[in-house]
Order: sequence, then structure tokens, then C-alpha cells
Amino acid sequence: MRRGTTLLELVIALMVVGLALALAVPALGALRDRLSADGASALLVSAHARARMIAAVEGRVALLSLWADLIVVEVVESPADTVTRWKGPGPASHHVSMTGLPRRIVFGANGIPLGFANGTYVATRGGARRQVVVSRYGRVRVF
Repeated sequence: MRRGTTLLELVIALMVVGLALALAVPALGALRDRLSADGASALLVSAHARARMIAAVEGRVALLSLWADLIVVEVVESPADTVTRWKGPGPASHHVSMTGLPRRIVFGANGIPLGFANGTYVATRGGARRQVVVSRYGRVRVF
């Protein structure tokens, strides 16, 4: 008796694996899109929290600048001088398209946004969509 597989058995096994991959690949693409949109919205949420915290802890005015490829938190040292406290990648690092950018938000020394701070950002990639809503008091919600 010989051990091994026949060509027919090998072809059937490859067809089963191919069918399983054909069913799994679209689901994995949708998962990748959803995770990218979630990651981009998490960047905006954490940037708002970080700017608010820096302003409140240091007792100084903080500036949050949001661009598609860069997020920067600066602190106002004097009327003519700002110092960068944090800089990180923007939502484009997650390969999403984001509406509502570029934007600059000013946080007062108590951590509450000043002026026109409310806004809505929408991160989309493929079929995935996440909406980040910022209230005028600086509360952030993700839908």
C-alpha cells in the first residue's frame, strides 16, 4: 500500500481553500476599513483630550491644530510665542478621507474651548464611516 495523495485529492483541497479565501477576503477588507475609520476618529478624540488636559494642567492657552496629515498641540507662552507640546500623525495616516479639516481650536487656561469650537468630522474609508462630534464645551462623541 502506498502513502500519499493523488492529484485529484490535491486539486479538491486547493479548490476548498480557494473558496474559503474567496469568502473571507471581502469580510477582511470591510474589517480593515472599519478599523481604519475607528483609528482615525480615535486620533481626533485623543487630540482634543490632550489639548484640553495640557491647557488645564499648565494653566495656559493651548492651540489644537488639526490637518489631514498632522495634529499639533501648542501652548501660548507670550502673545508672540508658542511652544509645541505634542505633535503626531493625522487621520491620513490611517488612509481615510476626513471632512471638517483643517481646523484650529483654542482652549482656555481652564481647559474649556474658546470661541467657535464645535464641529463635526467624518472619517470614511470604503464602506466604513465614523462621525466625531465636538460640542461647544469640548465634549467629544463618536457615532
